[in-house]
Amino acid sequence: MKKIGLLLLAVFLLGSTVSQAQTQKKHYAIYAVAFYNLENLFDTINDPSTNDEEFTPSGSYRWGGLKYRNKLNNLAYAISNFATDNTSPFKLKNGPAVIGVSEVENRQVLEDLIKTGKLAQRNYGIVHYNSPDARGIDVGLIYDKDQFTVESSSSARLHSEEFPTLRTRDQLVVSGRLAGERVHFIVNHWPSRLGGEKQSSPKREAAAALTKHLADSLLAADPDSKVIIMGDLNDDPNNNSCKVVLGAKKKQQEVQPGGFFNTMWEMYDRGIGTLAYNGAWNLFDQIIISANLVGKDRSTLKYVRSEVFNRDFLKQKEGKYKGYPLRTHAAGAYLNGYSDHFPTLIYLAKEVQ
Repeated sequence: MKKIGLLLLAVFLLGSTVSQAQTQKKHYAIYAVAFYNLENLFDTINDPSTNDEEFTPSGSYRWGGLKYRNKLNNLAYAISNFATDNTSPFKLKNGPAVIGVSEVENRQVLEDLIKTGKLAQRNYGIVHYNSPDARGIDVGLIYDKDQFTVESSSSARLHSEEFPTLRTRDQLVVSGRLAGERVHFIVNHWPSRLGGEKQSSPKREAAAALTKHLADSLLAADPDSKVIIMGDLNDDPNNNSCKVVLGAKKKQQEVQPGGFFNTMWEMYDRGIGTLAYNGAWNLFDQIIISANLVGKDRSTLKYVRSEVFNRDFLKQKEGKYKGYPLRTHAAGAYLNGYSDHFPTLIYLAKEVQ
């Protein structure tokens, strides 16, 4: 495994209480984990089993080869800057170890993405399963083979007696080794707010219950392993699906053994979001971690900090929606942008000898 993100940090920066004269320095390996809603990463081919007609050359978006290549180039450029640009809190040579994604049509679009631009220079692998979403969009996982080793994966389907006809995205579970430790990733894209936030909330609460069951089962089978839940949850950190059903806490000190910490909640309280609607910001793109990733003892992998990757190049520069994420299309116009969501990242640290 390549040595990545090796930083020299003072003990007092990590919360130890020692005098200045006694301050020692330790080495820590830093790893980044990201999530990005890619906003309609469709190929140009009509799939008769899904409602993808608008993303074809004859469809409403006139989605042809040039637009598809532009989309891949834009997304690849954005991803290549994750945890590597000059404003990243930790500038890592190889970027994130793991990137969860949503709104991808199939495995092929992910294969095309990791072969585009600077991403082609990295040793990326993919985990993807088809799911029953009516539009044909799925979640997936991109991982750096030099940082993360996949051991197993599966796709979990939401079956709800209350919503028997619901066709939503499956939840992706990927288990493997990060920094020599067993880590499970659960990648989500919960049901939308179509029909209104309140009316649709039970669907997301059902999805959250499935996520909670998956995470609890993984930890019960291996209490020393760690769980990272990520995705476009279509809810904010303070909504019932996250706060009550998942039980994800706002502050690290509130997290009990077996519980979960929402790394995005305090940013949301400060008015930072990943998507905007009618002048208000939401933070739907969340990364939630198990309790054993929280704490100051970095002899094992631990959470350090989080960020919304809202760089200027990802934003609209003028007009009514200045500062919003720069989309591929808006109001029927082709903007040649990136996504209607900003990405999110967390950083993990582990002491190395």
